Amino acid sequence: MCYLGRMAKLVLVFAALTTVFVQAAIDMEVENKAVDRTIDLTSQLVKISYKITLEHTSKQPISSYLFVVPQADRERLAYISVKDSSKKELKLIETVTPKGVTFSMALPVTSATPVVYIETVFTKSLKPFPSAIGQNERQLVQYFGNVYFYSPYKTVSQKTTVHLSSRNVENYTQFKPSSHADTTIVYGPYDSVPAFSQEPMTLHFENFAPFLTVTRLYRTIEVSHWGNIAVEETVDILHSGAALKGAFSRYDYQKDTRSNQPSVKSYKTLLPASASGVYYRDTNGNISTSAMRALKDAVELDLRPRFPLFGGWRTHYTLGYNVPTFEYLFQNNDNFLLKMRVIDHIFDDMAIDEVVIKIILPEGSSNIKLIAPYSVNRHADSLHYTYLDTFGRPVITFSKRNLVESHINDFNLKYNFSWMMMLQEPLLVVAFLYILFVLVIIWMRMDFSIIKEKENHLHKD
Repeated sequence: MCYLGRMAKLVLVFAALTTVFVQAAIDMEVENKAVDRTIDLTSQLVKISYKITLEHTSKQPISSYLFVVPQADRERLAYISVKDSSKKELKLIETVTPKGVTFSMALPVTSATPVVYIETVFTKSLKPFPSAIGQNERQLVQYFGNVYFYSPYKTVSQKTTVHLSSRNVENYTQFKPSSHADTTIVYGPYDSVPAFSQEPMTLHFENFAPFLTVTRLYRTIEVSHWGNIAVEETVDILHSGAALKGAFSRYDYQKDTRSNQPSVKSYKTLLPASASGVYYRDTNGNISTSAMRALKDAVELDLRPRFPLFGGWRTHYTLGYNVPTFEYLFQNNDNFLLKMRVIDHIFDDMAIDEVVIKIILPEGSSNIKLIAPYSVNRHADSLHYTYLDTFGRPVITFSKRNLVESHINDFNLKYNFSWMMMLQEPLLVVAFLYILFVLVIIWMRMDFSIIKEKENHLHKD
């Protein structure tokens, strides 16, 4: 008990020190001169973008800036990107404080009033309300946010524009000045807003966008130096919208001609343009209702599950394809670089709870180094055995949680591989055939018959 008490005190002291350091890093003379915030609620994701114009009250150059995500939204934050006025990506340093997650950034000193562009994407921020609906009912969702821009700095002027997926709005927080027209709600402008100001915002509206969540994606990439890279994905999908209440009627479903049904009949997956040998199957076998179309820069798959997906329903399938090695594997003597996507585009506005990537390298690969485009959880390396393997192929495994479409980036995997190892499998085949032929020759030259022995006995008689 004493040990736990000391640990709790240490945690509290650490949190207090972190808060002090963050507060010390805040230049109180920096102000948000103008904030233009846009909240996109047209899909299952919440996409919030900011255009922030900064100003120093003493007209000093601004070298750093802090952006805070409230504690309540910390677990739902999937992606964040910050750019300066020249659209150059800025490096972020993340710190967890009692106020939330603080992202600090260094700003280039180019103007007395620098402009910062911030993009954030949140998952699971739209809650179906009611949580269960009938087959022919509309899907309504709720969004809970903040009318004000949550910032450690004073905001001189701010305005928020909310885009909805439908003009059917049940109710919304009317905090003056605010207005609603068609599928847009505007809050503000608000002047002289103190730091860390909060005013609850609640929106209740119709959202008929597909609420599909990939609960688990298991992606295997098998590299062969003989000209082929095989990719296979095992996908578990959940319809995370309002659950279906009551029994499903196939007759009513076919009779329903609404274009905004909450159920999902099909969705489009994009594969690399060089993908070939594509297969799509589930536990029952190949799904023939899918269709494939070759585009200029991708292969489009129209995936249609065996049944429409309603709220709470799940589907499970396996998707695989091959790509040529020369497009993704680069060589310099015995040094190799594999550059491929972490994930593919599964469907529009996708949300992935967890992805596990397994990369199988050729036998004999060494000095393996993984360079991920963002932070990932690296698992212990293992070995994979298949035909003609002697000591196993190295397997690199890593995972990440809470991904969206913005996470479609390339990873780099560096390793060493001697071309002498390319001869191992052919030599094994040659050696096997050689031994087989020698055994056949020995077998053919040996005489196991007893006919001659009988003839000798007859001559003696």
